[in-house]
Formats: sequence, structure tokens, C-alpha cells
Amino acid sequence: MEWDINLNTKKKIKFNSIKFKTLGYLSLFSIFILLLFWELQMVFLDVLYEKYQIKDMNNMAKEIYAADSSSLRLLLNELVYNNSVCIEHLSSDGVSTLYNDKSTGCLLGKRNSILSEYKNELIESGEELKAIKFVNPDYESEALLYGIKVNKGEYVFLFSMLSDVNSNSMAIKGQLIYITLLVIIFAILISMFLSKMISKPIEQITAKSKQLANGEYNVVFDKNGILEIDELADTLNYLESEVSKTDEYRRDLMANVSHDLKTPLTMIKAYAEMIRDISYKDKEKMDKHLEVIISETDRLNILVGDILTLSKLQANADILNIDTFDLCEEVREILKKYEIMKETENYNFIVNMPEKALIRADKNKINQVIYNLINNAMNYTGNDKNVWINIIENKKDYLVEIKDSGKGIDKEHLEHIWERYYKHEKNHQRNVIGTGLGLSIVKNILESHDFEYGVKSIKNKGTTFYFKVKKNNLDK
Repeated sequence: MEWDINLNTKKKIKFNSIKFKTLGYLSLFSIFILLLFWELQMVFLDVLYEKYQIKDMNNMAKEIYAADSSSLRLLLNELVYNNSVCIEHLSSDGVSTLYNDKSTGCLLGKRNSILSEYKNELIESGEELKAIKFVNPDYESEALLYGIKVNKGEYVFLFSMLSDVNSNSMAIKGQLIYITLLVIIFAILISMFLSKMISKPIEQITAKSKQLANGEYNVVFDKNGILEIDELADTLNYLESEVSKTDEYRRDLMANVSHDLKTPLTMIKAYAEMIRDISYKDKEKMDKHLEVIISETDRLNILVGDILTLSKLQANADILNIDTFDLCEEVREILKKYEIMKETENYNFIVNMPEKALIRADKNKINQVIYNLINNAMNYTGNDKNVWINIIENKKDYLVEIKDSGKGIDKEHLEHIWERYYKHEKNHQRNVIGTGLGLSIVKNILESHDFEYGVKSIKNKGTTFYFKVKKNNLDK
């Protein structure tokens, strides 16, 4: 059953592929254009050809009418030589002179009731220039006759068969048939080439996408010079990079979480066993062991909390509770909780901020950002143990800076420090409780607020983390 499904899928792909559709659409378009061109030729060719011949006849008639007597004979000879016409010159004394009377279908100089009637009508009316189109009874095709009064009692008759129009147009139409067939063949061949050229890179991208879906993260999507396909290749290469990093993060996360969970659990178990077997009789030792258990439990609780917080933030499941509050007041309250660090470990917190800075944000999450950045600065500050907290009021925003005096961060590490469990420096200046998720949590909180943030670092001079809160935020 599975084999049958796969077979049907292949057939469907074959007839619904971009190659097949491109070939079909291009071929149909080419044929449509040619048929439209052919139809226009069939409808308008005769009309246009006849129109141009009548125009030429009209110009010849005007030229004869404007000629003087001395040059008339020369002009008539020139006209019959250069054009498919025959001419009759009727003098004032009734003498008829024919020019090119051997021309196809020429009726001049012959007995013909239509011509006789026309000539008499022209002479009696006194008109100087008159044209008539009629059917030549000998050839059953249309002919054109011009009568020109050149002098008193002197006339020139200009005759041409319009059958030449039909014969010429038929010759052109015959040629168009062969041209159309050749163009259709070339159109199909070009369509096949173009469809193959367009579909081939897409087929390659499809095949490599399947590899990527199967967990092969080292595939490279090639470009071929077509803008849309190049953009698709760039997007998929970026996707491959992100999926590869995500998979790497997942493996690192599992490894780090497993390690971070295992360590406190192991210590909790070990000290619990020590209490059970050894120190339960000694209250002082038992209290020390219990303190370790409590400390490791706190560490475990912080780790689990950070993992849950980060998961919610990245899943956009954590709703922001936006409110107006004084950022400076919150910083003062946070620093009170670090008084013990000043007393026991000689940390020095240097604060520079205005009296008040009202902002709109999620107060608890912004407090978490400040906590995490201060803890990070304490981890990596120099031997002077200085940590700077600055809130700078600008025209359009408040700039929040938290700076340490440590060794700094190398340029190649800066773009990675926001990643989960990424550590640019393994030797911290103090042994603090940390999960490796602090900066990643900071990043996600600030991005959820749409706050600008970043990091600046100078080798051996320290690192500054910052974010900006717009003042117009208060209007929301």
C-alpha cells in the first residue's frame, strides 16, 4: 500500500511540476501570440494592401493633374514603367493613346460599357478628378479607374487591377504559414529550455530541503542567478544555519540542564545521607549539612525557574503586564538587596541616575533584567569589584547602562553572549549562583518590550550592557 501511494505521488508531481507547467504556459502563450498575429494578418492584410495601392493611384492622378502639357507624355511613360498600371491619353481632338496596354486585365482601349459610361459621365460633369472602383467582368476581380482632366477637352485615364493586391497578399499569407510553423517549433524548444532552467534549481532545492528535514544540517543551497531562486536559497541557507544552531542549542541545553540538575541533586542526596548516617547526633554538623541542602535546593529552584521563564518568553506565552512606574526607584530598591555583598565581599556599586524616570513597561520583568545584568557584572568585574549603574536621560529616551571593570569580551564572542549557556570566560571573579540563562532571559524580555539593547566591550577595561526606553512610551 505504501508503495502505491509513493507511485501516485510521483505521477502527480510529474504532471503538476513547475517544469511541466512552465513548458505548457510558455508554449500556449507563444501559440496564442502567433495565432493572434495570424488572425490580424488575415483580417487586415488585404485591406491595408488595397489602401496603400489606392493611395499610390491617387498620388499618380494628382501628379498627372499638376503636370504641364510639355512634360505630360514623359510623365506617363515614367509612371507605367515604375507601376503596374495602364494609361489612356485622350486628346482634345478625340485621338486616344495607350500606355502599357499589355498590363494584366487592362480595359483601356477596349469596348466596355462601364468605361464608356464612366468616361461620358466624367466629360459631361466637368469634374477635374474622379475615381471609380468596379468589378472587371473578364477577371471577376476588382479594378480601379481614375479620370483626370488635364486641359479643356483633354483627359487622362489611369487603370489598375486590384487583383494584384489579392495575389500579393496570398503570397505573403503563404509565407506566414511557414514562418508560423517554424516560430511555434522554436517557441516550444525555447519553452522546454526555459522550463528546465527554471525547474532544475528548484528540484535541487527540494531535494536538499528533504535532506534538511531528515536532520542533515550540513547542506548548502546553491544560487543560479535568478533573483527569486537566489532569495529562496539565501532564506533556506539561513534556515539551515538557524536549525543547525537550534539543534546544537538543544543538545547543549540538555547537556547543561542535565549537568546543572544532577550536581545539586547529587549534593542534596549526599548531605542527606550524611545527616542520616553521621551528623544526626551532632547538631552543629547537621545544621551545616542542612544549610548545604537548602542552598542547593535554592540553586535548583532558580535553575528550574529560569528555564521556565525562558521557555515562556521564547514561546510568547508570557503576557506583559504594562504599567507606569519609576525606574530609578526600582533600582534603589534592588540595590538595597545587595547591601550584604558590599559588607561581606567589598563590592562597590557606583550609581548615576536622575531623581525620577517614569517609564511604561512590565515592572517585574524589567526588575529581572536589572537583577540579571547586575549579577553578570558582579561575576565578571575586576579586582576592584566596581559595578556601575547609570540611567541617563536623553531627549527622546532613558539610557540604562550596567558596567563592570573586568577583562572585557573578545569581538568574536560578542554576538554569541545572548545565547543560552554561552560562556565567554570560564573563570568568574566570584562564585555565585548562575544558570547560564541570565543574558538570554534579558534579551527575550527586552525584545518583547521592543526596547533597543546591546553590549559594548573594551579589552581589559570592562563591558557595558545597555537598553533604551523611549519617553513617548508614556503616551501609550
